[in-house]
Amino acid sequence: MGMCPVCNGTQIVHPDCPNCGGKMDDQGREAEYYDDYSPYMPIDLMKLEDGYPADYKNEECPHLYRCTNCGKDNIFMIKEQDPANG
Repeated sequence: MGMCPVCNGTQIVHPDCPNCGGKMDDQGREAEYYDDYSPYMPIDLMKLEDGYPADYKNEECPHLYRCTNCGKDNIFMIKEQDPANG
């Protein structure tokens, strides 16, 4: 099981907005927005039900990003890291 560097604060990612080219800010894991209890559910369980069939297998974490310029939302897949290798 991998560890998301963005969730764990070991990496900061600011992708470019596909709409206007501005910088995008992380709004958290997409699964945290599903319902009132989703932020408290085990991450791997949510990954099996999040609509991204490969994210569990590929050890990727879907994060919601919002553009600081135009407000566009977009999902970016963050590659998880092996906790033993950092």
